[in-house]
Amino acid sequence: MTTDTAEREQGTRFLPKFDDRGLLSAVVVDAVSGQVLMVAFMDREALDATLESGEAHFHSRSRGRLWKKGESSGHVLSVEEVLVDCDQDALVLRCRPAGPTCHTGAVTCFYRRLKNGNLERVTS
Repeated sequence: MTTDTAEREQGTRFLPKFDDRGLLSAVVVDAVSGQVLMVAFMDREALDATLESGEAHFHSRSRGRLWKKGESSGHVLSVEEVLVDCDQDALVLRCRPAGPTCHTGAVTCFYRRLKNGNLERVTS
């Protein structure tokens, strides 16, 4: 194990490991219920904006720019805690949502399950 790898995996310094496109994965969960709300990507700009403001920002791959969750809907995600995985290439954001998280109006983006090859709406 190299020194950099050891520091990243066992140390106390935050050394985010962005992929070759400059992104890392971010899973957003409800800070109260633990329900998975959404998955998005963060670049350095989004990560810095999130840490500075306390509200979740992401990199919009479709728009090619910084995107603050709730910038048009008002349904911002207030970040309570950031969990970092073992090799620092993925984050879990524990957030308090100010309304539905999904652009469809659903509480979570994960409102369907795969069952017998088909999608069915999750009701609970």
